[in-house]
Amino acid sequence: MCRAQWAVALKGGTGAAFAVAAALVGWTMPASAQAASPITMKLSTATVNDTQHEWLKRFAAAVEKDSGGRIKGEIYPASQLGSIPRQIEGTQFNSIQVWCGPPEFLVGVDERYEALSAPGEFTSRAQYNKSILDPAITDLILGLGANKGLIGGGIFSIGPSWILTKKQISTLGDFSGLKIRVLASPFQLELIKRMGGSPVAMTLADVLPGLQQGAIDGSLTTITQYTTLHFIDAAKYVTATGQPYVSSISVISKKWLEGLPPDLQKIVKDDAMKVSVDILPFIDQFFDDQIKIWKDSGGVLENLPTADQDEMLKKISSIGEDMSANKPGLAAAVKTVFETSAKYK
Repeated sequence: MCRAQWAVALKGGTGAAFAVAAALVGWTMPASAQAASPITMKLSTATVNDTQHEWLKRFAAAVEKDSGGRIKGEIYPASQLGSIPRQIEGTQFNSIQVWCGPPEFLVGVDERYEALSAPGEFTSRAQYNKSILDPAITDLILGLGANKGLIGGGIFSIGPSWILTKKQISTLGDFSGLKIRVLASPFQLELIKRMGGSPVAMTLADVLPGLQQGAIDGSLTTITQYTTLHFIDAAKYVTATGQPYVSSISVISKKWLEGLPPDLQKIVKDDAMKVSVDILPFIDQFFDDQIKIWKDSGGVLENLPTADQDEMLKKISSIGEDMSANKPGLAAAVKTVFETSAKYK
């Protein structure tokens, strides 16, 4: 605006001058200052191109849509924000807003997080999916961690555990002496011991190098990780033991969530639960697809002889009860999961 125009505006009175001044401010302020910037929501997981990654993508999209763009997600798969322990710490201290992974990695926060991984609780994916939607389990697991800076978002399945090995397994005895990677869970450590192997707790990023360098002989997890992380490059034999079932949990930074306006808090919590339910059909199909991918890639998929499978289940099915006998809180959680899952057999 030129001086002549400004003078005319001043002659027009205070209201006109105010309007011109406001217009000038609007023209000179940067666009970012004229509209509130969206709230950043960083989402992190250790895996990539799998069900956990898919959950993060669906959740981020849902929150952005339902918040009208007031929250914008940034997704960091494949441990881009650090190892799993660092990701969890980041979520507790709000440098990360949402973490997704197996709850066993949260046993350092609360030992009851591993209640879902006691062997023998689940015998089919259908039973598992129904069980984790039961309020008895959902309320229990998602209610943990609040006193350590974590709010539960949702639970969903990954699938039954299968054991990847560098050598072919024909009988239960073939696991004897093998160094098998497990999650940081006393239940999984004990499971491999009872099967005759030597358990090694190891973060996911170290598994493939560990197999290639001979630090471990195999890994206990699901077929979905063996395919998406290309474990076929280091080992090709998978034995479908089916125990334990591996879950995923999403946890939200309590500090971040409670700092949001009430309407956005509700959107985040509601969308976390909704996505965890809606994604289950995708997970089942994804799991089945990975079996074919594994075989097509040259991988070998086998089952233990029936007698050996029965013997294994006999050895491991009391792990949850045995290892929680002197831990009342964990014992109660394990009991709740067993009793709930029994309703859906």
